[in-house]
Amino acid sequence: MLSSSLAVALLAASAAVAHPIARNNNGPTDTDILQYALTLEHLESTFYQQALGKFDDKDFTDAGLPDFARKRFVQIGEHEKTHVNFLSTALGDIATKPCTYKFPYTDPKSFAALSMLLEGVGTSAYLGAARFIDNKDYLTAAASVLATEARHAGWVSSAVLGGDPWSGPLDTPLDLDQVFSLAAAFIDECPDSNPKLPVKAFPGLSFSPDSPHPGNSVQLSYNSSGKKEFFAVFTGLSTIFIEISDDKKVIIPSDAVGTVYGVVTTSNEKVSDDNTVAGPVIMVFPDDI
Repeated sequence: MLSSSLAVALLAASAAVAHPIARNNNGPTDTDILQYALTLEHLESTFYQQALGKFDDKDFTDAGLPDFARKRFVQIGEHEKTHVNFLSTALGDIATKPCTYKFPYTDPKSFAALSMLLEGVGTSAYLGAARFIDNKDYLTAAASVLATEARHAGWVSSAVLGGDPWSGPLDTPLDLDQVFSLAAAFIDECPDSNPKLPVKAFPGLSFSPDSPHPGNSVQLSYNSSGKKEFFAVFTGLSTIFIEISDDKKVIIPSDAVGTVYGVVTTSNEKVSDDNTVAGPVIMVFPDDI
């Protein structure tokens, strides 16, 4: 079962490669969204290729994972490769190329835990980007990829890690900058020829203890804006705003369950890129059935 401590360790790195760029006031174009999706798919495809090249079947079973796990991960890796080829074909000569990456897994178990996080973020990425897509064919294709990413996340979480296959009746959308802030932690360097994306990475956010429980106090760590700040928790289609104390502590909602995302914001009504101070972070709360 994945603990929040691993989520912190895997996603707390700073995003040194991310640079804000000029944005279209009308929002991202369909081409922007395809390039953004391809950037994420390159990351996922490389992640599986590298890890599966490093760990064999015995490594997986020695780590206490099911004997069928690696074979299924090979299938997932092939799915991600197909997503890359699909998007690259759609974009043609202007398709973004893979970057170099740094993945902090050390064994098959931490690889599986990171797989669950990446597939979950991928699901939230497609869900959040859907509203920007004008071309209905692209929208259908994105929905098809989204469904596959969600299946991946549910399988890894439950069948491999022994956790919950879902976080509730509704998945959580994340916007482009929120997703890029999480993904950029794994990106080391990208080709200069890659097209610039209309995204930026937010400053880092972490928390302790590493494995908090619903209803408990959590210590946040981030660079404050100097204004009144709130911890916004994204769960499903809902956002819960919690006032941050002067010593940067918050109480986690007592009914938090599954995978939730959190950012620090200066608003207690609506989160936007303009009022986001730091984050996101991922917190995982098992459903004690």
